[in-house]
Amino acid sequence: MNISSYIDHTLLKPTATEREIITLCNEAKKNRFKAVCVNSCYVALAKQSLAKTDVKVCSVIGFPLGAMSTQAKVYEAKNAIEDGADEIDMVINLGLLKSKNYLAVLKDIGDVKHAIGNKILKVILEISELSKNEIIKACEICIDANADFVKTSTGFSKSGATLTAVKIMKKTVKDQVKIKASGGVNTHDKALKYIQAGANRLGTSSGVAIVNDEEATLAY
Repeated sequence: MNISSYIDHTLLKPTATEREIITLCNEAKKNRFKAVCVNSCYVALAKQSLAKTDVKVCSVIGFPLGAMSTQAKVYEAKNAIEDGADEIDMVINLGLLKSKNYLAVLKDIGDVKHAIGNKILKVILEISELSKNEIIKACEICIDANADFVKTSTGFSKSGATLTAVKIMKKTVKDQVKIKASGGVNTHDKALKYIQAGANRLGTSSGVAIVNDEEATLAY
């Protein structure tokens, strides 16, 4: 298995410097990762660094809380696309979901998807804050909103991805929407288990270590 093709090489900490973003992009090029995932202020820099490569640029939107207005998310998403983003990872509005205001959640996601057109939209559910039934409902809304992926976590909450949650998500979305596991995916063994559970993409800052571990295993 070419695990590199599953990895969104990620650097989202608020203190990330320009030099660190360039290093991230160089690592992505060297290891042929699927994408780099950065905050929206660094999209243009990442796009420039990855010119003439197949590595995609992914920007997070409404990150990490998801509680800003839909209009703000739409503006940020449009701006990221204009700067060169190929994919958008937006955070769901957890408060509206827990309020059972499902139409507002649908509109929040749907408006961002409409704004970015045929670009990939991944919706971050933040599973550590949700019950099983809320995860299922969130996935159903994402399907209705024409999202391309459901994503487990921001990596900035109390915990990240779990195999249980990925399995629940897969059972709900089947093949209608893809799945991205993120948060705590930091070893080759974990990465493989998430893929086997149904993940189509892995968000991780440990991509280089995961790939090196895979190569060491194959060599052995």
